[in-house]
Amino acid sequence: MEFACDYVYVPPLVVPKDNQQVFKRSALLPPVNWTRPLSAPPPPPVEVKVSKKPEKSRAKERAVSTSIFYDNADVGEKSKQITPTRKTALLPPHLRPAAGSRSPSPSERHLYDNEDDSESSRYADSSPSAPEGAGLDGNSPGFAILTPPPGLFNRCSTASTGDNNSLPGNPNVILVSLGKLLSEKVEHTQEKLRSCTQCGSVLEPIYDNVMNSCYFCKPPEQRGTPSTGLQHGLFLLNPADKLLSASQPLLIFCIDISASMSITSQVLAGEECIHRSRLEFVQEAVLLCVNKLRKQQSDTPVGLITFNYEVTVHGYGDFPSHVLSGDDLMDSEHLKAAASLFTTPPPLSYTKNFLEQQVTGLSAVGTTALGPAALVAITMASRHPGSKVIICTDGKANTTLGNLEVDDNDARALLSATIFYQELGEDAANQGVTVSVLSIEGTECRLDELGRLADRTGGKVVITNPRMLQSEFEQIIENTTIATKCTVTLILPKPMRMRGEKEAAHKALRNVGNVHPEEEITFQFMASETEASTVSVQLQLRYTQKNGQMMLRVFTMTRRVTTERSVVLSSLSLPIIQLNSSQASAALAVRGRFLDARRESEQQKKLIEKVIEHNRSAEDRQTYKEWVSTMEPIYNNIHNFTRAKSVVSDSQSLTDAGAALLYTMKQSNRKTVMIKNDQNLRFLKQSKY
Repeated sequence: MEFACDYVYVPPLVVPKDNQQVFKRSALLPPVNWTRPLSAPPPPPVEVKVSKKPEKSRAKERAVSTSIFYDNADVGEKSKQITPTRKTALLPPHLRPAAGSRSPSPSERHLYDNEDDSESSRYADSSPSAPEGAGLDGNSPGFAILTPPPGLFNRCSTASTGDNNSLPGNPNVILVSLGKLLSEKVEHTQEKLRSCTQCGSVLEPIYDNVMNSCYFCKPPEQRGTPSTGLQHGLFLLNPADKLLSASQPLLIFCIDISASMSITSQVLAGEECIHRSRLEFVQEAVLLCVNKLRKQQSDTPVGLITFNYEVTVHGYGDFPSHVLSGDDLMDSEHLKAAASLFTTPPPLSYTKNFLEQQVTGLSAVGTTALGPAALVAITMASRHPGSKVIICTDGKANTTLGNLEVDDNDARALLSATIFYQELGEDAANQGVTVSVLSIEGTECRLDELGRLADRTGGKVVITNPRMLQSEFEQIIENTTIATKCTVTLILPKPMRMRGEKEAAHKALRNVGNVHPEEEITFQFMASETEASTVSVQLQLRYTQKNGQMMLRVFTMTRRVTTERSVVLSSLSLPIIQLNSSQASAALAVRGRFLDARRESEQQKKLIEKVIEHNRSAEDRQTYKEWVSTMEPIYNNIHNFTRAKSVVSDSQSLTDAGAALLYTMKQSNRKTVMIKNDQNLRFLKQSKY
């Protein structure tokens, strides 16, 4: 398990703008820019009308007062300046003088509603002093800027600088190298398996047999550190189960011999141009592979199934061939029962000559019963986990079971075919069978539907030139299966959650099925505000070995938490981010979610550009250019890989070129994500004409 970043990135809660201080404030608090007087305002003046009196009487009163008096005698005596008449009706109630009451003097503290002395003194201590000249006259009070005391509000972003703006995309990506992890030789853990009953995390041996809650499922305020999860362990599940006897997995060629396979193309043989049919190219490729296998892996059992208007399981020696036709091809249960009775081919060292005679004698005629042939081949191969089925065809299945030629006429038949191939893929994956589909350039096979079968089992979906068939066959044969029935579980602590999975919770479960040596998968997760300085993540791999033994391997890793983008950009692994973007975007596009696929790729593209801008690496820049070229169909040309709207829904379906391209991207790893660049550009050029 590898993290794309050395840290778990938590985006800032609030992004300040224009250097303004932003807080999570209660709506009952006054505005941030509100000011508080340091002293109470002066009481309103009271005008006293003086009646006309004789000159002598007025001369006596002149020494006492002029015309202004205050309710508060002390204040009135101190005031020597005449102030204009002031209205009091519009003043707030707590500032309006009550009849017969004494107004507070300037020296008295003025407390506002819902405020006590301790809170007021805390504000006064933390407030800056009033600037000189704040008062307009001798009686006007000074003012101070109201600032919140430390710790009054929840944490916001650390500073209002550009470094703390949220990063585009998502740097929280985890890479799981399944092929590497399941191929390693590790000693079994002797301790008893202990797990949490709530989330299923595997615990350290120091804990009891079971726990009702653990580090991963407890609320953040109750969670302790460090994590209680097991750091690393390999457990035998169901050790009492009987193991399977060692046997070699099967290799079954399932070849289309319908009438369209007789179409010829011109090729150069030395200095002479000749015409060869599609079937002749397939025959040559199969024979070359058989000869190579005979020299290198003579103990490999190899079978041959052909299909046109009937399905033929070719025999060898004393075992005759079996032919299924007519009504037999319309009942899936009957086909399964028949295939279960067919004899498993012996090793190639015994059947090589028989196989060569059967391949050489093939001829092209009739329709394309691809669905029944695939069902028979998978049923036979399922007896031996790790077996492979290679389907080679040049056209759409057009018999009743799995018919793909009715997409423009019969919605019910197309939906039935879609369900048929999906269920067939599930059965094959559960039995440890890998199915690959190869079509020939210039043909239409509905690989968007057949690709579901191959994708679910970990097989390849390829459009190839007839002259390249042998190379494609050999690559499929060499890609051995190291484990079957694999499921990957990733557990995060609450309130973190997965992104892009079927259930966006703190736990993700992905059914991988068959695992091959170079297989890599990626996950995205979202991290919210956390007070913890570190976060732990647990990975669980459940799989079945070739001998039938079920295993569980556990990893728990801890990463520090950061909100600083510069720290993340400096430690981000571009190959992991690029691989995740390719896999996630392709997975969305394969399901017809083209806009979501584009958004996903664009966001991660912006993140990669930020990394390149920050690190200024020439090597990263060159790698980025190649990767952008690989992702060109997702960014700008996805419409070139779609056909007309489907009758089943308003969404568009993929062309064969689009399906082959996207399924390949979905199954890519860090090595192959760039190798596919030339192939992607070739598909793009073909789709424009």
